[in-house]
Amino acid sequence: MDAELNQLEAQLEQLISLHGALRAENLSLRARLVKLEAENHQLSEKVRRAAERLEAVLNKLPEA
Repeated sequence: MDAELNQLEAQLEQLISLHGALRAENLSLRARLVKLEAENHQLSEKVRRAAERLEAVLNKLPEA
């Protein structure tokens, strides 16, 4: 009986430890996601502005 309780206690401690590690990883991943989404938005805006400038230049070219 004591051996079973000791084993359950060890498993519970391991589970609690794993939970803490996964929680920390989850928080880190969420922060990274926010940063990458902001970067993606900035890059999308740069591409949009470049496309607009390119279109403006193409519109100024004489037709062949």
